[in-house]
Amino acid sequence: MAHLIQTMAYTGETPWHQLGNQLPAKQSIDVWAKEAGMDWNICETPVRYLADQIGSLGSIMSFNDQKVLYRSDTKAALSVVSGRYQVVQPKAVLEFYRDLTEISGFELETAGVLKEGKKFWALAKTGKEATLKGNDVVKGYILLATSCDGTLATTATPTTVRVVCNNTLAIALNGASSAIKVPHSTSFDPQAVKKQLGIAVSQWDSFMYRMKTLSERKVKSHESMNYFLKVLCQTDSHVDPALGLMNERALKKVQALYEGQGHGSELDSASGTAWGLLNAVTEYVDHEKRARSHEYRMDSAWFGQGASLKQRALDYALQLAA
Repeated sequence: MAHLIQTMAYTGETPWHQLGNQLPAKQSIDVWAKEAGMDWNICETPVRYLADQIGSLGSIMSFNDQKVLYRSDTKAALSVVSGRYQVVQPKAVLEFYRDLTEISGFELETAGVLKEGKKFWALAKTGKEATLKGNDVVKGYILLATSCDGTLATTATPTTVRVVCNNTLAIALNGASSAIKVPHSTSFDPQAVKKQLGIAVSQWDSFMYRMKTLSERKVKSHESMNYFLKVLCQTDSHVDPALGLMNERALKKVQALYEGQGHGSELDSASGTAWGLLNAVTEYVDHEKRARSHEYRMDSAWFGQGASLKQRALDYALQLAA
């Protein structure tokens, strides 16, 4: 998987996904684009096909309702999409942060490409942070990600990172994520998204107040077991015995993380609390859950099944503390 390391970049300490080229702080957008493997464009061409004719090579025909997206550098095909599909370029994801980093005190921390160019993202610190008891520091970030294969709308997500273990969690209030999604059927307007994000970032204090509540909610052993069962064992394991085994392994792992093996599990904020339960699940998803590679784990943790699991963990933790 060495090619992945050439398509991600980061500043500061090695990020939780353990991939990338290290950069000094405060680099230009152009340097980020080059080092993160985002210095190419998505090109498009109509879908063409060969209509066979007996005794000749046939005619090349176009199907204009759909188009092929491909990389400008390698010419590798990325996807086939409808003619109405609005492309967001890799560099546009980085450009989104230009005024935020130059004027608003944001700092790009990691950026890169997944699935050979089908998805790309950039993550920046907002400058907001909070400290729970026991010096448990949580920092605020904005994650902007998109795809060119229809699997992900252009999505800006306010995200927290718990410093002691690098666990990531999307900020969510009232049972819904604060993510702002722009479907590829419409054009991406960075300024409109930033305006909406202003509201989302202002929810930081409210969200961290709830996390503080979780850190103060002591949990009995039967409550912790019930919590993990609810979060991890919702699949119908008697239909597929393999799912039951997977759930059992996951259950043992998150319990071990909660009971002392997890980074920061011994801190006052996490030991025997609902915050500790939540972080056992986020650490499992970000660092321990079985995956074909770091790239697949990261994709799941931010955009797929892992992200859904973390959301469920947050919902049940908040129910416990209610």
